[in-house]
Amino acid sequence: MPEIQFRQALRAAMTEEMERDDSVFLMGEEVAQYNGAYKVSEGMLKRFGPRRVIDTPISEAGFSGLGVGAAMAGLRPIIEFMSWSFTLVCLDQLVNNAANIHYMSGGQIKCPIVFRGGNGIAHQLAATHSHRVESIYARIPGLVVVCPSTPYDAKGLLKTSIRSDDPVIFLESEIILSDRGEVPDEEFTLPIGKAHVERPGAEVTVISYGKSMARFTRPAVARLVEEDGIDVELIDLRTLRPLDTLTLIESIRKTNRCVIVSEDYGYCGMGDAIQARLHKEVFDDLDAPIEVVHSDEIPIPFNHHLEEATMPSVERVIQAVKEVTYR
Repeated sequence: MPEIQFRQALRAAMTEEMERDDSVFLMGEEVAQYNGAYKVSEGMLKRFGPRRVIDTPISEAGFSGLGVGAAMAGLRPIIEFMSWSFTLVCLDQLVNNAANIHYMSGGQIKCPIVFRGGNGIAHQLAATHSHRVESIYARIPGLVVVCPSTPYDAKGLLKTSIRSDDPVIFLESEIILSDRGEVPDEEFTLPIGKAHVERPGAEVTVISYGKSMARFTRPAVARLVEEDGIDVELIDLRTLRPLDTLTLIESIRKTNRCVIVSEDYGYCGMGDAIQARLHKEVFDDLDAPIEVVHSDEIPIPFNHHLEEATMPSVERVIQAVKEVTYR
């Protein structure tokens, strides 16, 4: 299989789906003339033209609402946000309209739309550009929330999301757009709502997703296995809503220990939400409390070293796993 970048996998997914289905189009700030703020849509304007790759004004409320209307009318928009932090100005369009129209119309009107872009802490973008929105949108019935951690997952999950008849919140990270990984040339999709057991193990279940999986959790698990001999079962969630609780519960009942790694805040964050969903089901199976590794609960600093200090780290993940395994 060829090895490509995360951004190339996203582009391949969008390109293949736009070639397959004329109702699919891409819209957002700088997606066309500038080839995308992070070069995800590079070359797509030339390939598909300005009717299907559309630059917008800096007005998230405006173009997200336009996308919702287009989806209700039968098209399949892909709406790119430069940052998910900016979607706080268009919560009404996503939470009130996109999430509810299928239910409130008695199933008569669908809203097949994908909202995608960079989520979380990137590199010195400071507090207003560093929000992690997964726990905001994953709590909303009617929305699907997807968060890939590899180029393979990015392509397979984005293709499935574009074909979905439900509105999809597709969370990427600027930090991992240049990550490389093997992606098949042939057609493939990945199911929404199914976690991936990346490494089977017997001693502790470690759960993560997205950038946290790529930057903190995988390297930590590699060290724990190689240097400490801890038999870790590593699970990549891939999808945050619907959450694959069955796979997680089965794993914890086998290992009797669990660590959840999330870049979100602790209180009311994604890691705590996952823990709350699991705790009652696995309480009698646990040999140690579930541990959640998360970001510090402060606005994200601009200073690089302070920014790094607020986030989870490989060392913090290793410490949490050793704590629950009493090493």
